[in-house]
Parts: sequence; C-alpha cells; structure tokens
Amino acid sequence: MASAKKSAIRVARSLEAHSFLAVIFGGLIYILAVTGTLSVFNHELQRWEQPDAPEMVSISPKAVERAALSVFNSEETPTTHLYVNFPQPDLPRTIVTTDTQAFFADARGDIVGEESFPWTQFLLDLHYYLHMPQILGLTIVGALGVMLIGLSLSGLLAHPRIFRDAFTFRRKAGRLSTVDLHNRLSVWTMPFHLSNALTGAILGLASILAFAIAAAGFNNDTEAVFSPVFGSEPAANAAPAAVASIAKPLKHMAATFPNLDVTYFILHDPGTAGQNSQIIAEHPDRLIFGEYYSYTADGHYLGNVGISDGTIGQQITGSVYNIHFGNWGGLPVKFAYLLFGLGLCVIIASGLKIYFTKREEKGNPAPRLEGAWTAVVWGTPAALALTLVLALLDIVPAMGLVAAFWLSLALAVVQGKRVGKAAITKMLFAANGAFLFLVVAVYAARYQKMVLTAAGLPITASFLVLAVGAILLRVSSFKDRGKKADMVVSAE
Repeated sequence: MASAKKSAIRVARSLEAHSFLAVIFGGLIYILAVTGTLSVFNHELQRWEQPDAPEMVSISPKAVERAALSVFNSEETPTTHLYVNFPQPDLPRTIVTTDTQAFFADARGDIVGEESFPWTQFLLDLHYYLHMPQILGLTIVGALGVMLIGLSLSGLLAHPRIFRDAFTFRRKAGRLSTVDLHNRLSVWTMPFHLSNALTGAILGLASILAFAIAAAGFNNDTEAVFSPVFGSEPAANAAPAAVASIAKPLKHMAATFPNLDVTYFILHDPGTAGQNSQIIAEHPDRLIFGEYYSYTADGHYLGNVGISDGTIGQQITGSVYNIHFGNWGGLPVKFAYLLFGLGLCVIIASGLKIYFTKREEKGNPAPRLEGAWTAVVWGTPAALALTLVLALLDIVPAMGLVAAFWLSLALAVVQGKRVGKAAITKMLFAANGAFLFLVVAVYAARYQKMVLTAAGLPITASFLVLAVGAILLRVSSFKDRGKKADMVVSAE
C-alpha cells in the first residue's frame, strides 16, 4: 500500500512537472508573440526614445560624406565598417554607425548627438535571442517557430469542421465561448501566423544551418555559404589609403536609379587599400528588404548582387525579413500586423486556458499551473512596462533591463502559483496600469514639450490608452467580485 501510494505521488509530481514544462514552452512562444507584435514598430519606438534628435526627409550626398568622415576620424581604434542609415518615413533621421558607436547627423552633415535606444534594443534582443547568446538564442527561437507551425497544423487537423464553423461564435457559453474565440481567430489569422512562424523559423535556424553546411562542404567557411545569396566581399588589403569616396556612389545611384529609395550605405574596411562600398536600396512594390549595389573605392559601379533580379532563391531569401516584421506597405501593413499579432497572443493564451478548463471539468484541476500561466499572460506586458520605466529613468545598464524583466516575470509566476488565477490577474492588471502610467509620467517629465511632437505623441498616447485600459480592467474585477458576493448573500 505504501509503495503504491509513493508511486501515485511520483506519477502526480511527474505529470505536474510535464505540464509545467508545457507552460514554459507556451510561455516562451507567447513572449515571442508579444515582443514580435511590438517589434513591428521598432523604428517608431527608437524615434520615441530620442524625440529631440534632428529629423529630415532627405540628405545630400555631400552632407552624408561630411558626417561619415567626421565620425570615422573620431575613432580611436579604426573601425572595420562605416554605416549610414538614411531618413525613412518611420525613422526620418540620418545615423552614422561604426563598430563601436553611432551618431545622429543633421541635414548639413554636422554630428549632433549620440544614438541611444536601450529599451527598443532590449525588446529586439528579447525577440531575436530571448536574451541568450546569439547563436543559441536564434536556434531556440527558430525551434519555437517550428513548434508554432506544428501547433497550428495539428490544431487545424484536429478540427475537421473548423472552416465550416468559421463564423460560429457562442456568446456567454463559458468554455465554449473561449473555444470558439480560439478556433475562429486561428482560422481567420492562419495565413499570418503560419507565414510568421515559418519566416521566424527560417531566420532563427539560418545561422545554425549555415554552420552545419559550412562544416559539411565549405571548410567551415560560413561566409561562403551565404555569398551566393548576399554576395561576398573582395579580398582584404590592410595597407593604409585615403578614405574612399562616399558622395560619388550616392550621386551615381541618384542619377542611374532615380526610382529606388536608398536606405543604407556601407563602407567596408575604410581607410585601407582593400576598401569598397555598397548601397542598399529598396525597390517599390517588392517584398525584398533591398538590393545591394557595389562600388570600388573610387566610386566605380560594379553591379548589383541579385536579390532583386537574381535567382528565385535569392529573391525569396531577400523577402523573408520584411514578411516576418511587416516592413513593407507602410503604416497600413504595420497596423494589420499589430491586429494579427494581438490575435496570435489571444490564440496562445486561450489555447492553454481551454486546456486548464477541460482539466477542471474532468475533475483534475491544476490551479497552481493555471495561476502560473495567467501570470505569464499578464506578467509579460507588466514586466516590459517595468523595464521601460527603468530605461526612461536611465538608472540601470542594458543587462539591468534584462535582469529586471526575467526576475519580475519569474516573481509573477511564483506568485501566480501561490495565489491562483483570479488573484494574480487582479494584481497584474493593477501592475500594468501603474507601470504604464509611470512610463507616461516619466517620459513627460524628461522630454516635456517634445511629448507633443510627431516623434513623441503617437507612442505616448498609445501607452496612456493602454494604462487606462488596464486600470479599467482592474476596476471591473472589483465589480465582478462585488456581484459574486451579492449573489452569495442573496442565496443565504
């Protein structure tokens, strides 16, 4: 009897551990969905973090050259690459970047301040790598993308009537309403979340696959694996030389390809005899992130790599990033990705809610696990809001934001397991509202009149609306508790 009892306890603990692992993996996919939805607006967030940076619609080749040379000459250790980001509608700024630093330039080419967007970078690193070492993080994120594809397809196959019932929704029907919400959103947004999961898996697993391919057939040379798609750099020559012309290639692009939108300039190995430059330009009405146009040090045009007109494989590969992040079609597409991304968050959250409800109906509830999952759902935005407050106060380094996010989320999960779903939901509604109000208050105190600019107002207003929404949800939970209490009194 004692042995059987121990065995039953062991099985129960193993099942709980198994279910908790499911919550962990579900939670990681949910975190990727939340951060991916926010990352669609990463340029707007970068702009919001520094609303006082100089902005412009365009910049002349001479001004670009002046700015780039100023930054290059300020380097204590010679940089191996010199980059220039050109003004774009969602980030109308000129930014000169080296291996170690980045600066804003005004329309005349004067350097006017250092670029810094710690929270947006924190957000992107969370989405790309889950704050792990890059190759490991990319691989895990890619694997989670594969898991999401599997979940989507298996969910589709498990419901043969899913398309026939595409517009069926049973209101106020408890678990059935949640099931209908989960299934309807899954059907309506399936093209989005399948393509997003697929492109995320490709981006995440590309590096580890490149290492494997390089080891198998390219003498461990990963550059040789990618060169058929993105081209390869000329042989290096470290002998000193005058810095290559920057204005001349830009003038050639403007004259030869007037319909293309130059987004990026790269000078490889500046100040050496082997230096060469590339210009990345967007093609209208194409999904590719851009095409590389190559130039010699003296500004002679060498040709394009082929992402716009090369092999089908090149063109597909060049489209993966934009398809994943919604960097095409301007604001209408970004807002569509926002809605689809929120839908995916609801699908993930409701999927595990259905699982816990079914367990309860079968007489096998898991209140601790359900509390932990609820903490992940509402704790993730709360932890992100907390890190944003810390970033605006500028009181912790980049790694401090990472620690604050994961520690606060872990504490929320522990608390959720302890107090249960209902209590942790109320706590986190309040936390979300409080942190978001703090974001608005700290931002307004720090930037004052800049809050009302095109760089500051849209994001600030969005956070304010979210803060009010979180507080209203918290207030409604008080009313629900009051109604339940009244019903108990009436019954007595």
